[in-house]
Amino acid sequence: MLLCAALSPLAYADMPPKDTIKGAQDHPLLSRFAGSKLVGYEVKEFDEVVLPAGKRVASRGDDITFAKTVPLEGKYTRIAYNYPKDRSGLEVMRNYQAALDKAGLKTVFACAKNDCGDQFGEYWLKKHVGNNFIKDTTEYWEPFNHGRQTGRYLLAQGATANGMVLHVAVYTVEPVDGRNGAVYLQVVEGKPMETDKVSANLNAADMAKGIAADGKVAVYGVYFDTGKAELKPDSRPALAEMAKLLQQNPQLKVYIVGHTDNQGAIATNVELSQKRADAVVKALGADYKVDPKRLAAKGVASYAPVASNEAEAGREKNRRVELVQQ
Repeated sequence: MLLCAALSPLAYADMPPKDTIKGAQDHPLLSRFAGSKLVGYEVKEFDEVVLPAGKRVASRGDDITFAKTVPLEGKYTRIAYNYPKDRSGLEVMRNYQAALDKAGLKTVFACAKNDCGDQFGEYWLKKHVGNNFIKDTTEYWEPFNHGRQTGRYLLAQGATANGMVLHVAVYTVEPVDGRNGAVYLQVVEGKPMETDKVSANLNAADMAKGIAADGKVAVYGVYFDTGKAELKPDSRPALAEMAKLLQQNPQLKVYIVGHTDNQGAIATNVELSQKRADAVVKALGADYKVDPKRLAAKGVASYAPVASNEAEAGREKNRRVELVQQ
């Protein structure tokens, strides 16, 4: 999905001669306002982000908070631009809003100037676009400072082409005191966190301790592709430890219980979790010579979560195989 709605005509007026960040580029989902120059850039493949979704309000003494916020996790991109001083913040914001509307994103919250609440501009200046982010020269940071009383803000929500939730926040300030205007974009794509970066599989002894203490143990080293029930090769170390546990405890019988997160239809996940549990039982019998009579497979989908499914970190914990003593 590309947001390539036409923005205003090109204009140059005491602008940076070129983008100031080497290797930086516009976000592939949203073009820049025509004539702007990129002066701040950062991308994180996975991070937690809190976006304002309401005006700024005072609370708890001198603390300043927002009437509403949206906590998010995903791929996080933030970009700062300077735009020509013969353009207005209103024109810039309306161009961005038109592009977002055309792409099917819906406005969650929008405000302008005093309607954004007390010290709204100071928040962006101190927390986001100060000279720790725009490093090259104060000339490109100063528009956010001098224009902080003129800010406009928009938060929009939609989806990427592959169905992931997408949030875009746009903050603009007017050209003030002969300086250029400025734009700050935040884009959060709700992509799943890359997993399997750290291995912490339980060994047979740890599994035995868990079963002795709780009657069950969760195993997170059993891997499947999304929506699939074929064991991935990376599952072998965990399967080997499960087999070792059963070989060292010949009287032990266990249920192999498959769990999923809550993404997708519950009926589909029940079937998927059952097939995954069956695959583990089959592998233990065929590849590790465990007597199938000591094993029973059961899929329970998302009926027994160990964490909230609201964020990917919790969903990752819920996707597991458990050994439950019969």
